[in-house]
Amino acid sequence: MDLDALTAARRDEWARLHELSRTRRLTGDEVDELVARYRSASADLADIKTSAGRTVQGDHVSTLLSRARLRLTGSSENVVRQVPRFFAYQLPAALYRLRWTTLVIAIAFIAVGSLVAFWISGDPALVATLGSEAQLEEYAENNFTDYYSENPAAVFAGTVWTNNAWIAAQCVLFGITGFWPVMVLVQNAIGVGTAAAIMLAHGRGDVFLLYILPHGLLELTSIFVAGAAGLHIFWAWVAPGRRTRGESLAAAGRSLATVAIGLVFALALSGIVEGFVTAQPWPWPVKIGIGALALAAFLVYMLVVGGRAARRGETGDLTEYESGTPTLVAG
Repeated sequence: MDLDALTAARRDEWARLHELSRTRRLTGDEVDELVARYRSASADLADIKTSAGRTVQGDHVSTLLSRARLRLTGSSENVVRQVPRFFAYQLPAALYRLRWTTLVIAIAFIAVGSLVAFWISGDPALVATLGSEAQLEEYAENNFTDYYSENPAAVFAGTVWTNNAWIAAQCVLFGITGFWPVMVLVQNAIGVGTAAAIMLAHGRGDVFLLYILPHGLLELTSIFVAGAAGLHIFWAWVAPGRRTRGESLAAAGRSLATVAIGLVFALALSGIVEGFVTAQPWPWPVKIGIGALALAAFLVYMLVVGGRAARRGETGDLTEYESGTPTLVAG
């Protein structure tokens, strides 16, 4: 068989099949035509494979047939079924993909925050640049702890939740820039380190940790995950592999945008802990234990449930019917 001759003879028919497969609404006659052209292209593919094995022309026809088959037989999944699938497979699989990047970010964040805290607190001149002695002492003795109780618990929890959710969303949505997640993380590390420096300079480093840990364990971990998602989206654009940059970026954006949605719930939990637990006059082991349990639940979901979903082949991306047939690439 002359593949070039076959391709020239069938090019218009294959193009029509492609056009019908991508048409949103088909008339009755167009559906009949789609079925007929699907059968014709299937016969062409069989001839190509029988005569020449795997070829570029065969891969092209196979892709056209796959799209046509989805157009003929695919159906959108019921929304009621999509929600359990999202939380059981898509979201944990997307989180699982970020586990090592999240760990690197966490280590870097702690290192930067600790460096800032000990560097500033160890130099009285640097401490003095943060405010007058009276202002700093008032912050260390009262303002830092009063922050967690000066507003009603529900209002405070809602405020910190929306603020942190917006920060996480920025890291993911503007991750394509590369610098935005890094900037947000560095700013937060310096902010935490500066607050710690003031507390350390006034001998209240223990109070800083006791008030930060109950909610901060989950809250900061969520921000680390958001930063990791943003950087993964950036890297999909920088190093797309065998796919085009557009295809790589679209796949990463679809799969990792789910992380921003999931973190809304994680940050809601940390907000509840910050609003209703941190300021309570309970024993510190109880308060920190509650925060640790919240973090443990998130990590089990991310690593255990996510690992199970990843082994099933989930990546966090949409199904093939929802996202469209992928383009075949060599190798």
